[in-house]
Amino acid sequence: MAMRAVMARSSLATSVMVVATCLWYGAAQAQSFGFSQPLQDRSAAPGVAAETSEEDAALDPRLRRQVVAYPTDEAPGTIIIDTPHTYLYFVLGNGRAIRYGIGVGREGFTWSGVKTVTRKAEWPDWIPPQEMIARQPYLPRFVAGGPGNPLGARALYLGGTAYRIHGTNDPSTIGKHVSSGCIRLTNEDVIDLYERVRIGAKVVVLPQVGAPTRAASAARPSARGSERMSFNAGSLPALY
Repeated sequence: MAMRAVMARSSLATSVMVVATCLWYGAAQAQSFGFSQPLQDRSAAPGVAAETSEEDAALDPRLRRQVVAYPTDEAPGTIIIDTPHTYLYFVLGNGRAIRYGIGVGREGFTWSGVKTVTRKAEWPDWIPPQEMIARQPYLPRFVAGGPGNPLGARALYLGGTAYRIHGTNDPSTIGKHVSSGCIRLTNEDVIDLYERVRIGAKVVVLPQVGAPTRAASAARPSARGSERMSFNAGSLPALY
């Protein structure tokens, strides 16, 4: 019995040595190929960075976020919405600004003026304004914040209005006149802007030169019809 116990311990020790040798060899091979962590960790599920890179790649180069020359008398931290050219400028000072591509109001829904950022929200809920529900009664009355929410990843609320500067889950609308007056950016860009903007920031919205404003043209039948046509069951319209 004593001899069998000795042989069993010897066999166990040999097995442990073999396993340890295999583990060492595997680690050495991994290091020789430049792997610093297990392969499954290197192929983790894509996060925001991967998704936003794809968003940026899909944009026309002129609409991608970039620092540009922009002489203005407005103070650093001011937001300027260039409606005709679908740009948003965040003033840096010293004749420079960060320029973002945006989507703006469609015909009859552009507006202009000076407002203030009164609230900021991450992954905001969407509650369509009553004016929008009157035009589009089929809209949901509430959509919880999240990846499927039409306001996207962030929202900046403009005091005294139903308008917001917000993200979008449809980057193809950037550079276009498509909304009911809100200003939209890609989720990547709105997250970047959100981190820079402070509550109380001034927002200057430039007019759409030569185009009717919302005050000048109210919900013509053809416009209401086009809104209805753009809504598909199971999805939310890109008209907010």
